[in-house]
Amino acid sequence: MKVWAETSSAQTVGQVLSDQPRGWLDKERERDHLGAVPRSKSLKRLAPQPAPLDALVAEIRACRVCAASLPHGPAPVIWVHPDARILIAGQAPGRRVHESGIPWNDPSGDRLRQWMNLDRDRFYDRRNIAVAAMGFCYPGTVNGADLPPRPECAPLWRPRLLPLMRSVKLTLLVGGYAHRYHLRSKAKQTLGETVRAWREYPANVMPLPHPSWRNTGWLNRNPWFEKELLPVLRRRVKAALA
Repeated sequence: MKVWAETSSAQTVGQVLSDQPRGWLDKERERDHLGAVPRSKSLKRLAPQPAPLDALVAEIRACRVCAASLPHGPAPVIWVHPDARILIAGQAPGRRVHESGIPWNDPSGDRLRQWMNLDRDRFYDRRNIAVAAMGFCYPGTVNGADLPPRPECAPLWRPRLLPLMRSVKLTLLVGGYAHRYHLRSKAKQTLGETVRAWREYPANVMPLPHPSWRNTGWLNRNPWFEKELLPVLRRRVKAALA
């Protein structure tokens, strides 16, 4: 799995030492000799620590909570950056994404990018788009359809992840699982009803159907989605990335 998260650099130990007043190092050596504070421990305290988002992503990458229930094994897919301005909350990785480690790297992603009016370069610029699905691992399939995201994932990680995404201006809720988690009691009884009610939600949240080919019939039966919702979605995406 590939995880993408970048953070601002911290001072190195050498930079910290060079900023100290003259004679400081001699005093440190004297203290070391006297046994007051071992110099190695003093320097260890000055070492840069991982940024909170990087540290959390490392935990997510190492997660094995659902390993016994994942037929293809755990391979969390998360794509985040502290400066990302749009968050895409989907369902869970599919087989192709599981194999590549790149979110939305499949025909569903092609349709989603078309909805957003973004090319691959802008979509995969981590300063633009963050992707954190309701389940980070591929859950497998049954009768040719992907299984739901593992129920352990969202409550375990989202309360810690979302507060670190401070630059997000627009959240796209893709599919019913994301609708129910993020909208809570404001979500309607069906996915279609929730998407149709998109005007009822704050302008920084947009509920969408999943762009899978399996939903082509729904899209054909609901032409208002393309005529009314997509133009607004594209304007909001453009504004968020401006």
